[in-house]
Amino acid sequence: MSKYVPDISSKRWVIIASGRIKKPEDVGKSEKKPKACPFCPGNESLTPPEVFRIGQREANTLGWQVRVIPNKFPITDIHEVIIHSPDHNRDFIEFSQGQIENVFQAYKARYNFYKDRGQVLIFCNHGEHSGASLTHPHSQLVVIPNQINLDTLAKEPLNNIVDENKFFMVYCPDFSQWPYETWITPKEPNKFFGQINNEEIEDLSAIVKKILTRLKTIGYKKNLVRDNFAYNFYIYPGKDWYLRIIPRLVHRAGFELGTGLSVNIVDPTLAAEEIRD
Repeated sequence: MSKYVPDISSKRWVIIASGRIKKPEDVGKSEKKPKACPFCPGNESLTPPEVFRIGQREANTLGWQVRVIPNKFPITDIHEVIIHSPDHNRDFIEFSQGQIENVFQAYKARYNFYKDRGQVLIFCNHGEHSGASLTHPHSQLVVIPNQINLDTLAKEPLNNIVDENKFFMVYCPDFSQWPYETWITPKEPNKFFGQINNEEIEDLSAIVKKILTRLKTIGYKKNLVRDNFAYNFYIYPGKDWYLRIIPRLVHRAGFELGTGLSVNIVDPTLAAEEIRD
């Protein structure tokens, strides 16, 4: 069980999840004989029994395109892993349009499954500096009790527009806390993520791939990426949802940790111009 500890003065919460210390890691490690990846096809028996899949055949066998399992080392009492595909190396930038749509369909299904149980947060850690512990691309879903106050940002004003398609706008908010931070927001307001339809998922999948590709190009061009391109994104759990992408091009240090202030070394207006171009 997770334990929620409040700070009375700041009204912030800390989650005590001591079981997380046991979670396995393979990101950033080079082993002569790597261990079997529990997320790869053929290793379904190495994970907890799956709770959802997109693909063929019965649960816990081959034939899946997206697979969802409980997290063995949960942060919250409800914590799932969404395995993006059977491919151990490829992710959103390399995926076909159809595979990205499969991932977002899984997001929608699991969001709606839990939407009445609390605040449903879906997030992705990709790469060594993102917090990912296993290389095989995956996202995570956690459910947080409604009484817990989240610091998650409400939707920022639409400034520094980068791109758009039929259903979505892409922009770099003036409040951006990270270099080249990019938000994708639906044009139709006051909706929850679980209300997204198939046509919107198609549009979202296309623009996520496009923006991640551009961000990766900028990272290498400016020598901000030394090895592999790392990023985080999350989907806002409440009404007026958005998808926030944070390229991990810099590291937080003592000033940020000590003050709670963020230092952004790239003006969002200039970032938007670079991503547009």
